[in-house]
Amino acid sequence: MQAELETVETRAAEVEASLAEIRPEWEEVVEQEKEEKRLMDNAQTRLGALHAKQGRISRFSSRAERDSYLRAEIKGLKAAEAAGVQSTSAIEQEMASIREKIEDVQRRAEESREQVQEKGNMLTQLGEEIVQKNAKKAKLVEQRKELWREDTKYEQLVGSAKDELHATQRALAGMMDRDTGSGLRAVDRITEQLGLEGVYGPLYRLFEIPDKKYSTAIEQTAGNSLFHVVVDTDATAQKVLEVLQREKSGRVTFMPLNRLKPKLVPFPQAPDALPLIDKLQFDPLHRRAFEQVFGKTAVCENLQVAAAYVRSHGLNTITLEGDKVDRKGALTGGYHDVRRSRIETIRAVKHWTQKHETDSKILAEIKAQDAQLEQEITKLTGEIQVLTSKRAQAQAMRAGLADEAYALDAEETRFTARIEQLERAKAEQEADVQDMKLRRETYEAEMKTPLAAGLTQREIDEMEELGREADTRKKALLDVGKRKTELGTRKNMLEIELSESLKRKRDELRTKIDSLAHVDTDDLESTGADLAAKTQELEALADSITTLQDRIAETEAEHDKITSEMNKLMAQVEKLQTQQIEDSRGISRQQKSTERYLTKRQVLLTRKDECNTKIRDLGVLPEEAYEKYVNERIDKLVKRLHNSKENLKKFAHVNKKAFEQYTNFTKQREQFIKRREDLDESANSIQELIESLDHQKDEAIERTFKQVSKNFEEVFEKLVPAGRGRLIMQKRLDMDQDDDDDDDDIGQQSSIDNYTGVSIKVSFNSKVDEGLRIQQLSGGQKSLVALATVFAIQKCDPAPFYLFDEIDANLDAQYRTAVASMIHELSSGAQFITTTFRPEMLVRADKFYGVLFNNQKISSIRSITREEAQEFVEQETAAQ
Repeated sequence: MQAELETVETRAAEVEASLAEIRPEWEEVVEQEKEEKRLMDNAQTRLGALHAKQGRISRFSSRAERDSYLRAEIKGLKAAEAAGVQSTSAIEQEMASIREKIEDVQRRAEESREQVQEKGNMLTQLGEEIVQKNAKKAKLVEQRKELWREDTKYEQLVGSAKDELHATQRALAGMMDRDTGSGLRAVDRITEQLGLEGVYGPLYRLFEIPDKKYSTAIEQTAGNSLFHVVVDTDATAQKVLEVLQREKSGRVTFMPLNRLKPKLVPFPQAPDALPLIDKLQFDPLHRRAFEQVFGKTAVCENLQVAAAYVRSHGLNTITLEGDKVDRKGALTGGYHDVRRSRIETIRAVKHWTQKHETDSKILAEIKAQDAQLEQEITKLTGEIQVLTSKRAQAQAMRAGLADEAYALDAEETRFTARIEQLERAKAEQEADVQDMKLRRETYEAEMKTPLAAGLTQREIDEMEELGREADTRKKALLDVGKRKTELGTRKNMLEIELSESLKRKRDELRTKIDSLAHVDTDDLESTGADLAAKTQELEALADSITTLQDRIAETEAEHDKITSEMNKLMAQVEKLQTQQIEDSRGISRQQKSTERYLTKRQVLLTRKDECNTKIRDLGVLPEEAYEKYVNERIDKLVKRLHNSKENLKKFAHVNKKAFEQYTNFTKQREQFIKRREDLDESANSIQELIESLDHQKDEAIERTFKQVSKNFEEVFEKLVPAGRGRLIMQKRLDMDQDDDDDDDDIGQQSSIDNYTGVSIKVSFNSKVDEGLRIQQLSGGQKSLVALATVFAIQKCDPAPFYLFDEIDANLDAQYRTAVASMIHELSSGAQFITTTFRPEMLVRADKFYGVLFNNQKISSIRSITREEAQEFVEQETAAQ
């Protein structure tokens, strides 16, 4: 591009040199042409005057008649000569004005070129600042990406810890009764509300078990005491209890430290009987509470040793498996499900609580850092946008100034051409004036001579000489004109090449080179920003590789550890599977035995049903029939049954259940009559209720329509002061009049049933016209009517807030202003949230929010000022 510019400048210099050579010669030829034309015109003028004089000799009969004609001609020539002089003066004044304009254009062009240079320097500075800020922003963006990865990681950890915590809390809640669980939750809440420092919490939160093999013994010893709440004094417990009783929030057992006075017992100094309290870690402040629960219990290897120490020392003893021997003689033990262990559940709750709190704290720090980085990035983005806007403005101004300089150069060229045109016009005018002056002088000289019969010999000779001179001058003028045409053509071609091609090409190349030099393109900026971003990314990747390598080493070690544990667990699983097979076989045997008993039971139930059926067939029996034959032998009963059947055969034609059936049917008839009366009464009540509800419904609908219609007229009048709007209830046509006689037995229909819908009639320019229906309106008018309907309903049945999306897009300016005023008026009783690209809504709004996009096309919302909102709307309007 630089080489091309040098070539263009070299050619421009050559053309300018050629023009410098041609212009003097062309100007000389122009002057020569003027002189030749002047001499030819003089000769032709004098020759014409002689010919005219020769013609007048025969035309006039006397000198007086001739002189009268010449005086008239002289007067006309003087007037024309004066007009010519005046025209020449006007041309000179215009030339002087144009020369002043040329000087002003040259000055302005020089100023524009200087400003172009200033804007170029400004573009260079702005470009450097943008590259620096983009590099800084890229670094911050990379840091934010790393924080996002950490944020995602810890959000997953916090979510997992929260789920595990809730699961363990639910499991722990399932290990206590509902009242105790509600009470413990209420104690935590009340302690926080009242700010009580003397509530230390449930006992299970106040200790740790260094050696897990004692967990079962500790759990079985503590029992429900694990959920007792430790407090400093009974006064503190009383405060909490009062709130619990007032709120009915469950039941809790308190352990006031000032009231606890545990009795210490001597423990044997033997390795097979260890004090259980020594296997706990707790704050010495809470020692009395732990002595109260664990202070009289020792841990022994087995029940025999435990029973011996109970007898010899009067202690409560317990084994590691949880079998207890009480000093009062009770022996408690058996299977203990470790999956339902309270201690293990409590330990899990503590672990996941601590894990959740730690990860949540780290996550909060990460989010705080991310928010700070986001603010810094947003700030840098804003600064970059400001600089980019300034650069774009400077670039546009620079381009405008360059165009202005080019236009001024073209204007100078036009003015120069105009000067040349005026010079030619002036020369022609001066020639015309000179011609008129010669003719006038000839006429004046002729007036001084007498009227002769013909031209004198001298005048005849002069005519011949002037004729030859005119021909010679004409030929010379043609030669000079040809030469002038050749030089003018060459001069014009060089000037066109210089102004229309070379200068424009040179200016374009200079602009492009300046653009590259001043970093005016986005490519160079993007290259700098990309380089900084890639450098940051490379450093981040190097750090990530180091971190991942460390994590791989840790993961491999953990993998080996987990593999070893899995092998152990697999061995245990195989052992348990073998045990499960044995248990399944035992269960199968039990199922077969159970099935046999169930089959026998089903047979007996079937026989029982058969007997009950036979008893029902006998009908109603007296009570003594169920007791009279209880102790009789079966064979005697069978014999008596046979005799009774033989006797009954005599009465086979008699309905044995007639009396019983009559009694039952009579009772059923009375019941059905009573039920019918109740149903009739209920039906009447229901019908009355339906009529009452229909009446209330009709009144509510008509009252609502009247209120909405009234509000619609008021709102529409405010939105369109020159117009009028109405809501009209449409009714059904009386098409069934012929069937009135047949409908006399049918109840009167509700008046609302005669309504078929609601229509709208509006007029935008008159309060007396019938108005147009909604189908006859334009899109903008329909939008305004819809808004008026919404506002009318809002006044009748207000909602807490309204969300409008570009409701003023199709409205005219005056309607947008009216809608904005109406929303502002209604905002006293409700909240209105609107989106708009129009300025009228901004005048009445109270709060403004803008949706911003960063370079990653991520949107964010922030509060902005009214001026910022108006500037945004103006930019959108200008863009459209």
